[in-house]
This record gives sequence, structure tokens and C-alpha cells, in this order.
Amino acid sequence: MEELFKARKEKLNLFKSIRNKMQDKKRIDVPDGLYTKCDSCGESILSEDLKESYYVCPKCGAHLKMRAYTRLNLLYDGGKYKELYKSIKSNDPLMFPGYKEKLVKLEETTNLDEAVVCATGRIDGRKVVVCVMDSRFLMGSMSGAVGEKITRAIEHATKRKCPIIIFTTSGGARMQEGIISLMQMAKTSAALAKHHEAGLLYISYITHPTTGGVTASFAMLGDIIIGEPKALIGFAGPRVIESTIKQKLPEGFQRTEFMQDQGFIDMIVERSKMRETIIKLLKMHSRGAQ
Repeated sequence: MEELFKARKEKLNLFKSIRNKMQDKKRIDVPDGLYTKCDSCGESILSEDLKESYYVCPKCGAHLKMRAYTRLNLLYDGGKYKELYKSIKSNDPLMFPGYKEKLVKLEETTNLDEAVVCATGRIDGRKVVVCVMDSRFLMGSMSGAVGEKITRAIEHATKRKCPIIIFTTSGGARMQEGIISLMQMAKTSAALAKHHEAGLLYISYITHPTTGGVTASFAMLGDIIIGEPKALIGFAGPRVIESTIKQKLPEGFQRTEFMQDQGFIDMIVERSKMRETIIKLLKMHSRGAQ
């Protein structure tokens, strides 16, 4: 009887081996990065097609996250610009456990030095300073280094009498830096006040999601505030608010469409029209070619 069971087991293992080999022959290996999954509808999209559509899902129209350098390449004339303050990095001022190691790993995986990239160049021939936040680096959280880079970029634009555009995406203040992170709200706002006093243009361009201390400071201080479709904008998130007030929030609460209806932002612009819209605004507020 034992030999019979043993023989049956061997046949079963042989059958499984043959079946697995047949399945392997039918399986098609898909190279990494060939497809990208939409965060909104779950559709798998050819990465090359997604790039051509400015990282907007062709099925549901969701504006997927765009990398900082990609946006700068699309925005500046010929994709040419000079990056500013690349050497400014977070240095773990509070010696938060595991923070320094996390920063090193993020630099390697994202090819970013921090959660914002600042640059200067020309858009339609006009000198413009641009800051773009990137959510791949600790959810675009605002560290001391992020605040310092943005403040210096604003001061750079003020000194050279040119407009500044800041693209925001952030989870808020970076908890690993405590009060040092929160101080950046006042610092960036003070720099923008001087920029405004100089009679210069500041365009705030809000992308998904923009929350916390970034919303409570420079994101909502623009002379013109633009939002991408369905981007989340708020201080606390909808779930936190609902659990606090014990009430159901309106449909689309804190999305750009809702915020525009309430008068918090000026316009909603689809990504494919980003550059042409900015060019029109720069022309409207220009004192002549620079």
C-alpha cells in the first residue's frame, strides 16, 4: 500500500512539473516599466502613451503624479533651464531615529536631493523662476531644506524682478524636523510678501495632493492660483474632518472643482494646456519683454 501511494505521489509531481512548464511557455514576460497603473481607475497604460498624454489617464482623465524634472522640461523653452540650490539638503537637525538613513535611500531611488526642485530659465522668452515639488520624496513634505530652497528662489526672483511659479504637492510639514519644518511657513510667506510689495507676479499651481502647512502658507498666497483637475487641497484631510465634526462632507469636498466654487482658486487647467495658459498669464502681467 505504501509503495502504491509513493507511485501516485511521483505521478502527481510529474504532472505538476509538466503543467508548470507548459504554463511557462505560454507566459509572456513584460519588461518592468512598460505599463503604468492608473491610481484612480486601475487601468494599465503603456508608459510611452502616458508620457505622450502628459501623464493623464486616457480612460478616466485622472492627472497622475508628474516628476519635477519632467514638468520643468515641459514648461521651459526647449526644456532648457538652470537648476538652483541643488546642494541644499536636509541634515537631520533633531537626530530623528532612522531619518538620516531614509534620506540617503530616497536620494538613491528618486534621484532627488529634496522634495522640491528650483530652477530659472525662460518661458516664451521671459525670465521666470519655477519651483516644483515632487511627492516621491517623503510625500513632498516641507523640511527646513525645502523651505530654504523655496525662500531663496522667491528672493532670487524678487532681486531679478521676474515672476515666480510654484507647483505644489505635499503631505504638509515634515514631522521628523518638528518646529524647524513649521518655521518654513512663516519664512516662505514673508519672502512672498516682499515679492508682492515689489509689484511682481506669483503664480501658485496646485497639484494633487496639496495639504497641511504648504496649503496654510505659500500654496494659497498666489496672485493667481491654478489647480489641476480633481486635485485635493486642504489643511486636514476629509477623513480627519469627518471624524472630528461627526458629519458627512459634501461630494467632492476639498477637490479643485469644489474649491473654485468657493472662491479659493481662480482656475482649473488641464495639464495639456499648462504651458499655454502660463504663457498667456505672463503676457497679461508683463511690463515688456525681459
